[in-house]
Amino acid sequence: MQPYFFPYIGYFQLIHAVDSFVIYDDVNFIKGGWINRNFILSNGEKTRITLQLLGASPNLLIKQIQIGNNCQKLLKTIRQSYAKAPYFQDVIELIEKILSSKETNLASFLDYGLRQICNYLGLDREWYISSNLRKDVQLKGQQKVLAVCNELGTTQYINMPGGKELYDHASFTEQDIQLSFIEPRITSYEQNINEFIPSLSIIDVMMFNSQLQCQQMVKEYEIV
Repeated sequence: MQPYFFPYIGYFQLIHAVDSFVIYDDVNFIKGGWINRNFILSNGEKTRITLQLLGASPNLLIKQIQIGNNCQKLLKTIRQSYAKAPYFQDVIELIEKILSSKETNLASFLDYGLRQICNYLGLDREWYISSNLRKDVQLKGQQKVLAVCNELGTTQYINMPGGKELYDHASFTEQDIQLSFIEPRITSYEQNINEFIPSLSIIDVMMFNSQLQCQQMVKEYEIV
């Protein structure tokens, strides 16, 4: 999976579902996607937070982009938004650690944040960076994914639901790889507002649920 900025819980359910997780950092940056932005709850409303980037372009790979200098501003926004959340004190230390990282490369910065959150969620998986793997760098799309799978000796490849439009079972079956997809399950929880807003950043989940509850929630999915 491409590295995302404080992704929603479905991303971590995918990590729970696999033995080995690959940060897909050597693909083109997608403008308007989840690589550098997400949603939190602020003043009772769904609010977007965006990590500033320098020279971001769809013509560049994720690993070729640098981050800007708005991390402390984002930290202040998160502090103000969740100051009254029940698990604020525990979680804000983790968020501060991530946003205070000295990493300036986008891929490395996001990788660091994902690893820190995985530690909090009790997710200990084999972890790989795509650009460090041996493969034909000219490959694109499905062929590139298959090359990564073969490099790691994969028997089953699990992707998010959106991958159903990108990959076909026959191509994977030809290489003795089972193609599967995760069906995330979003469990509602108390957010101190009238109506639950689902699929916000993992920040929201952690702020309103205990660490043990969060660790249970990442297990709630199906593989199809």
